[in-house]
Amino acid sequence: MTTTTTLSADQVAERVATTFDGLFATIDDWRDGLQAHLEADAGPTAASLDPVVEAGAVSALAADGLITGSGFVAAPGLLSDAHWHLAWWLGGDAGIRRLATIDDPSNEQFRDYTTLEWWRFPARTGTRHLTGPYVDYVCTDDYTVTITTPVSVGGTLLGVVGMDVLVDRLERELLPLLRAAGVPIAIVNASGRVVTATDPRREPGSMLRLEGLDAALAPLRGPVPSAMSGRLPGGAEVIACGDTSLALVVGP
Repeated sequence: MTTTTTLSADQVAERVATTFDGLFATIDDWRDGLQAHLEADAGPTAASLDPVVEAGAVSALAADGLITGSGFVAAPGLLSDAHWHLAWWLGGDAGIRRLATIDDPSNEQFRDYTTLEWWRFPARTGTRHLTGPYVDYVCTDDYTVTITTPVSVGGTLLGVVGMDVLVDRLERELLPLLRAAGVPIAIVNASGRVVTATDPRREPGSMLRLEGLDAALAPLRGPVPSAMSGRLPGGAEVIACGDTSLALVVGP
């Protein structure tokens, strides 16, 4: 006999938060290790820093099936041998490999990463940030969520450490939880963009446009996401998933 476990929407929100808490804990460990290394290195170089980044990134890629990319992105000018530097590793069926990057501003394919959301928000707020879902044309060419957190010493931003998580992997992990509630549910980011949903018409990356949703999600857009819940005029309930900056939209 098969037993079906029914979860309340609040329980689903807690379990979604738990899934991301594990990713946040990993990235916080990387940040602490890199900060300690940079505090002790008066003249950091790509040659000295990359092995430290690689050790943490490769270990995480091998151990956690949700993570598809990870590494460190240096603040411009931090490293004496590389003004622009992105040290990033990718996992996949072919194994783990380093991402090839273009760090020469004179190259027409060069991209200033300090203009991108996953850099801008941590640089501005000093706190971690969840970007996406978006199509990551730099690394995966697929819908991705990127989590980044700043690496700072003495109040000076030295770069960001981060990880990529493919949305299809998140769906495999989270959709069973959503379906266990027995009601329509979507996970959205602080801007109302869908991460995954039980309704196939609500595709990852699309904007969920419901009356009152933008205002309901506003507490999640601060430097520290605030707990929130509420009901929209159309009857849907909005429940924060811990401090992940994600929320459930439940029903109607």
